[in-house]
Amino acid sequence: MMKAVHFGAGNIGRGFIGQLLFHSGFELIFADVNKDIIDLLKRSGSYHIHYAEEPQRSEEISGYTGLHSLEEKEALEKELADADIITTAVGAPVLKHIAPAIAEGLRRRLNSKKPAAVIACENAVNGTDQLKSHIEAFFSEDEWKTITSFVSFPNAAVDRIVPVQSLENPLDVLVEPFYEWTIDRTGFVGDIPAIKEAHYVDNLDAYIERKLFTVNTGHAAAAYYGYEKGYKTVQEAMADEKIRIDLKQVLQETGDLLIEKYGFDVQEHEAYIDTTLSRFQNPMLTDQITRVARQPLKKLGAGERLISPALQLLSQGKEAPGLTGVIASALRYDEDSDEEAVQLQKLLHKHPIKEALHQITGLPANHLLHQKIAAVFSS
Repeated sequence: MMKAVHFGAGNIGRGFIGQLLFHSGFELIFADVNKDIIDLLKRSGSYHIHYAEEPQRSEEISGYTGLHSLEEKEALEKELADADIITTAVGAPVLKHIAPAIAEGLRRRLNSKKPAAVIACENAVNGTDQLKSHIEAFFSEDEWKTITSFVSFPNAAVDRIVPVQSLENPLDVLVEPFYEWTIDRTGFVGDIPAIKEAHYVDNLDAYIERKLFTVNTGHAAAAYYGYEKGYKTVQEAMADEKIRIDLKQVLQETGDLLIEKYGFDVQEHEAYIDTTLSRFQNPMLTDQITRVARQPLKKLGAGERLISPALQLLSQGKEAPGLTGVIASALRYDEDSDEEAVQLQKLLHKHPIKEALHQITGLPANHLLHQKIAAVFSS
């Protein structure tokens, strides 16, 4: 039986990545620093994944083990030395903290050269590259050359909404039915692991931007529009016809960009947009607007979900009124409990809008996009 070690026994780990590894027949080891979760996994024989849909259904996940990443370091490194696949769902900032254990596990196979694939399944662009750089620091140049001759480090993109949980069994997970685990086929140096429900592609960047500029852009837009109207959840906002119309325009703009840039099929992408909108409307999910809209300064970065597609459309000589409107709404986000929102409002109070945008995006104050945003924001 093939073996998988997965870092991160949280809701995404148990309710998404672990689920697909289980479906593919891997012997599954969860590693985490959360002692309560690991102890529960050790004591339990199974847990259930519940789907946010009607009619309600669930499935049982079993046959796993759990290891505490720090207290059972030796046992974990032994499993890592024998694993066929090593995956993560810990959050990008935590990758550097799990790198030493993975490095030691890989070091133990320098003689055997047993193949493995290391895949970071994070909400970050090229997360595996980030993890790989942390792991590389533990090896000499010659050792690393050997390691990368039999260990693969493919990047991946993941997409599944897992809401705030309120289930009786703390191991059970409520998830939306939709999921997508896309893996870069070109990142493998040997055989590709048989993860049945993963989607292997040769152009991962296209799928990363498709998700970023459709799901992430759309989610943020629904949240900022909804906040301005006083709604508390994305689902409440999506019940507003005007918000749905405005949101559809935004996603048609990003869709035009993606179709021209990557050659996505027009009808298939339109179906992807419709699926995305239906996901946001799922009445069995509860997405708090303050959670989705949080960190507006990050979301307004030049390479992020709002500014980047607008910039690219302008560079193609196209207008982006929908995106410009969302950006203006994001600038009005003044949630007191959000540190970045407070910083944003102080910046806007202290500086003229174009100068504030310059400080947020790094683009020249008089950039064409800033001019368009300023016109909408001031109207």
